[in-house]
Order: sequence, then C-alpha cells, then structure tokens
Amino acid sequence: MSETNKPSVRIDVWSDYVCPFCYLAEPTLARVEQEFAGRLEVIWRAFELRPDPVPTLDPKGEYLRDTWARAVYPMARERGMTLRLPPVQPRSRLAHEAVAFARAHGEAAALNHALFRAFFEYGEDIGDVNILAKHAVAVGLVEATLRRAIAEGAHHDEVLADEQLAQKLRLHGVPAIAVRAAEDPIELAVLLEGAQPYEVVRSVVEQVVAAR
Repeated sequence: MSETNKPSVRIDVWSDYVCPFCYLAEPTLARVEQEFAGRLEVIWRAFELRPDPVPTLDPKGEYLRDTWARAVYPMARERGMTLRLPPVQPRSRLAHEAVAFARAHGEAAALNHALFRAFFEYGEDIGDVNILAKHAVAVGLVEATLRRAIAEGAHHDEVLADEQLAQKLRLHGVPAIAVRAAEDPIELAVLLEGAQPYEVVRSVVEQVVAAR
C-alpha cells in the first residue's frame, strides 16, 4: 500500500478472548471499518484479564452468572448476537499469540472472530493449542507452522508489548477503544471504554476525520 493510500484513521482495540463485552464490540467495529473502508484501520491488541498466576473465574460461580444475567445477555439480545456462558474459563495468552501469528500471515481478523465465536457460542477451551490449531486451519493457516510458533514463543514478546502499552496508557479494563489520526501518537487518541454503541464509535471517528 502506498503512502497516499494508507488509512487516515486508526482504531486500536485492547481486548481479551474471555471478555464477552469484547465480542459484543466486534460487530460495531467491523461495521465502522466497512463504512470507512480504505480510510480506517482497526488493530486488535492483546490484554489478559487474568494472566498467570492470577486465578481464573469459576465458570459456575455467582459472579459470572450474575454478570451475564444482568449485562451480557441483555446486550447480546439488543445487538442480535448469540452468546452463552462458557463452561470453562481458560488462560488467554496462547490465543493472543495465535492471533499475532495470524496477523503476520494476513488472517488476524478471521482468527480473531473465530476464537471469540468458539468460546462464547460453543464453549470451546481456547487455551488449548489443539483448539487454536483447528480454527487456524479453518481460516487458511498452516497448522504445523502455528504450533511451532506457539511452542517457540515466536509472538510472546508481541503480546507482552501490547499489554505493556496498555499499562502505559493506564488501561484497566476491556474493551478499550483508542481512535486517532493514523499519523498521531497513541497518546493523542480518543479513548472509549466498554462495548460502545455504533453511533458513539462512528461519531468519534467522524470527529477525528474532520479534525484532520
């Protein structure tokens, strides 16, 4: 892509594959990206809500059941999406590394969506390399190459860099959506927290476009 054809607006999204609100934000961001096609780029970044050794949540515990009943299921109905409380709560580090691998091969968006769907619609353990490999193959990636990259930690530092940048920006929850002119430093981005409605995200994008 030439300099003159590069997107003028960039959205960086910190998310985690065990966060239902991140999945609920995905269609909104895809819609905005499609509407501003060629002018806007969405980059999904890694954020582990519960990195090792932080304990994972009890999938049958009161906290998750209450959160889903009070907030997740109502928002899913409002957005026409199907989400089910997963029967497992895995670590997400390897899922982030798998998507970083997919990004290097031009399939980050496809695998990003596939892993969200696998976890929140089908309850699959996305901390399992076999599950990651299955979905990687389904989006056109080479299984042996993915497995080798994960085993060797080829994208470990990339995931950590995303998380360190989140700390630098004092991001404490996800999804965290940073909208900026592509040439501006991330510190100048407009920050939106949570699974914001389409109208809110689109309005901020329009403001950034107008400011340019």
